[in-house]
Formats: sequence, structure tokens, C-alpha cells
Amino acid sequence: MQWSKEEEEAARKTVEENSAVRVLSEEQVKYESEASKYWDTFYKIHKNKFFKDRNWLLREFPEILPVGQKTEEKVKELSWNHVKINTESFFSKMHCPTMPEEKIHYKESSGSSDGQSKAGSDFSKLDSEEYRERPLKTELFPGSNAAFRILEVGCGAGNSVFPILNTLQNVPEFFLYCCDFASGAVELVKSHASYRASQCCAFVHDVCDHGLPYPFPDGTLDVILLVFVLSSIHPDRMQGVINRLSELLKPGGMLLFRDYGRYDKTQLRFKRGHCLSENFYVRGDGTRAYFFTKGEVHNMFCKAGLDEKQNLVDRRLQVNRKKKVKMHRVWVQGKFQKPLHLTQKSSNLVFSVLSHG
Repeated sequence: MQWSKEEEEAARKTVEENSAVRVLSEEQVKYESEASKYWDTFYKIHKNKFFKDRNWLLREFPEILPVGQKTEEKVKELSWNHVKINTESFFSKMHCPTMPEEKIHYKESSGSSDGQSKAGSDFSKLDSEEYRERPLKTELFPGSNAAFRILEVGCGAGNSVFPILNTLQNVPEFFLYCCDFASGAVELVKSHASYRASQCCAFVHDVCDHGLPYPFPDGTLDVILLVFVLSSIHPDRMQGVINRLSELLKPGGMLLFRDYGRYDKTQLRFKRGHCLSENFYVRGDGTRAYFFTKGEVHNMFCKAGLDEKQNLVDRRLQVNRKKKVKMHRVWVQGKFQKPLHLTQKSSNLVFSVLSHG
């Protein structure tokens, strides 16, 4: 749905007005450093009652279904080689013990607000002296036997996780990873009746901390879901997050994105004094939101080396007939694919591995 020039101009003026007064710099530092605490508090208050299940996901993103992996034999071979090499590198760094997959357990989060520091604690014991001397097995990580792997970043209380798990419950080759930096959110996912450790691994993780390990090696994911998550991250850190996520995809893997668009009703409703920086705001509960343009989304994902397959602005009109109020919803949706060809860096790695084999 297209806006009239008058409506767009009115929205621009509203944003100009609500951005005129900025949050004090010391307050901005607090919102950044304590971001996980604010989201943890949010989930402790609202639990899984605030957001509705995203039953629209498969309609908008059919790439979530494993059928997309049935491509040319050459592509499969390339992806497998890429996974195998990255797996060897990953377990060399992690000193992973030789143990059956079903015995790799991830401790429940304690519910404290220190979500980021706990993200790596589940894996720290793998670095002990007890395990260093043991032989490495490249196939041992959660979901290592799966043929199709999905990661949802910022899973919250599981409003995407459980529609996906319920849809793919009879697809044994599928595995879903999901993470959030609010430990309370991860607890909600793990305690849900539909959570199955045989097909899902939920873990606490701060995607802004690029030094934290994931429970799987780079280059092993078919799909990454980044839905209403990037907007909560400081604009200066967004590019680094996308760069790191792109490394997790296998060649041909897809990153699926949906988030707030510029002049969405949420942005227009902010009052003066809530603006952190241009098009970036803080809510009353301390959580934050950025509002994207299509061009910004294109630039960030393409800079990360991904190919744009879809990038659109989804505008919808909501009408409250009782109050006689019209509200414009604006979202940006994109699909970005990791190129199938090996990069120069990967090619050098392949050559190095083969020459020392």
C-alpha cells in the first residue's frame, strides 16, 4: 500500500519533532551496557504472553522448509566440504571431547540478568585439561547429524521456534538452534511443552560479542532467521553482527530478515525525550528500537558479502473503526544468500588442509 505525499510528509514531520530532544549521553551508555537486563526484565514480567506466535513465517519465508536443500549434486558437495573443513577448525579450537551427541548437555540459564556472560559458560568445561588429550571427532556437536540446520537469532519466548518445530516435527533431518541474550527468554523456551532437545538447541548468546562461541562450527547453517531483532541493537554494532552471522551460513545458505521500517506507527508514537540517535529510540521499559529503510538494509547485508534475493517495504493500513483511527504499519523484509562459490580465504584453507593431509 502506497502512502500519499501528504501522509509521508506528515510522518516525516512527526519524526523530526520527536527526535528534537535526545536522551542524555550517560543514559545512553546505561541502555547499551544493560541491554540484556532490560530484556530479561521484560520476559520476567510478560513471560510468553506478550507476542503472538508467528504463524505467518512459512508463508513469508518458505526457505525455512528443508526442501530447498535438494539442489544440484555439485552444490551439495561444495557445502559438505565447506562444513567439514569448518568443523575440523571449530573442534580444534574448542577441544571438544569424544562423547555421544546425546550426552552433550547445556546447562539451564539461572535467570540472572547477566545473560551475556553465561553465553559461553555452557562450553567452558570443554576447555579443561581432562578433555585436551582426547582424540577429536569432527561430527560431535548438537544437530551434527542433521542435513538442514536453522538458527533463530533473538528467539525471545519462542514465538517463531514453536511454529517451526511443530511444522517440522516429522522431519528427522531438520535441526533448529535458537538464542537470545536474555536468559529469562531462553528459560521460557526450554520449559515449553513443545521443546524437544532432539530437534532444538536453545542457548544464551549475545550476538554483539563476536568472541563468544556458538554450539556449532562456522559454515554449517542453511537458514538464519533475523526477525525483529536487529532493530534492538545499537546502529554502530549492526554491521559487525551481520558480518559474523554471514560466516555461520554454508554456501547457498539464506539469511531471512524482517524488521521495523521507517515511519512505522511505532516510531510515530514516540514522545520527545525518547530518541537516542537518528531513527533509534528507547521505550519506557528500557528496550530499544531502530527503524530501517530499504537502502540501509541493502547496504548492510551486501557489505557482509551476501547476495540480495529480496528486499521490500511492506506497508499496511490498520483501521480502528471504534476510535476512527488509521495506523500505518511499515516493515522491511529481505532475503540474502551466501554465494555458492568459495571465497579466496576458503580456497586457501582447502589447499592448506589438502597439502598437509
